Formats: sequence, C-alpha cells, structure tokens
Amino acid sequence: MKTITYLKPLVFAAAALPAAALTWHFYTGNLTANPVDYITDQTGTWALALLVISLGVTPLRRVTGWNPVIRLRRMLGLFSFFYALLHVLTWVVLLNVFDLTEMVKDVVKRPFITVGMAVFLILLALAVTSNQFSVRRLGRRWQSLHRLVYVAVVGAVIHFWWLVKADITEPRRWALAVAVLLGLRAWWAWRRMELRKS
Repeated sequence: MKTITYLKPLVFAAAALPAAALTWHFYTGNLTANPVDYITDQTGTWALALLVISLGVTPLRRVTGWNPVIRLRRMLGLFSFFYALLHVLTWVVLLNVFDLTEMVKDVVKRPFITVGMAVFLILLALAVTSNQFSVRRLGRRWQSLHRLVYVAVVGAVIHFWWLVKADITEPRRWALAVAVLLGLRAWWAWRRMELRKS
C-alpha cells in the first residue's frame, strides 16, 4: 500500500508533464511553425494515450496480482479527459474562434469530428461521475455507465484513423493496443462464464 502512495504523485507528475511542456513552449514561442496543429496533435495524442493506459491498469492488476495499482485508474482517466478537454478547446477557440455555425457544420459534415465529439461527451460523462457521490447515487447504473469507456477508446482510435487518412501507422498501433486490452477483457469474461457453467 505504501508503494502506491509514493507512486501516485509520480504518475500525476508524469501525466501533467505534457501540459507543462506545452505551456512552456507557448510562453517561449517554440510551438513549431504551425502552433495550432501542434497543440491539437499533442493534446489529442495524450488524451488517447492516457485513456489506453488507464484501460491497461486492470489487466496489469490481474496479471501481476498487484491490487493497489487499481487506485491509479481514476487519476489516469481524469487526465485523459483533461487532455481531451484541451483538445476540444483548441478546436473551439483557436481553430474556429467560437464560430458556432462553423463548428456545427464540422460536426455534421466531417465524420472524424462527429466521432471525436461523441467520444468527448462520453469522457465528460465519465469524468463528472467519477466521484464517490456518483457511485453511491447511481448504484448499479454507475458500472454500466462507465463501461462506455470501451466505446470511447474505440471511438478515439477511429477519430485518429479517419483524421490522418494517408499514413495510418500510428493509429494502427493504437488500434492494436486497444484490441489486445479489449481482447483480454473478453477472454476473462468468457472464462468467468465457463466457470459458472461448470
């Protein structure tokens, strides 16, 4: 238990580091030749990365038997939402300059933005209900709601895949990671069902 107490601040610092780096680059004027694209890419990548890492916590616990690691999952999920929020705000503020008409057109006409917005709304719902009050208030519905994280991570990969169009090397790697994590969960669920039958 002490190990996880010491580990949590380190994980927090590591997850906050990309945001700190972006802030530093912004104030020093080192955001590349196209700063808006750079911020969009960085925030989107880290939102997806932390979402995938958060999904890896449960398999890590099951494989290693180290149960306290589960205490990192909520923090990682909230950091994923934090970067997703920065990603959306970059689109709203820097790309569209609060032009609601253009944003609605984008959501309706561009499938990768449609999927991305759906993913963001799911992450928003999960972040808002990630506290103990919501767990008590929603009861069994809380677990059903938070299973939408699987929909969110698949949607995030699709959003990335449709965005890049030509070179799909990176989204394909994320897709493989997600497939492995979801495959492990499907396997364990199937094993539980088999054990109940026997």
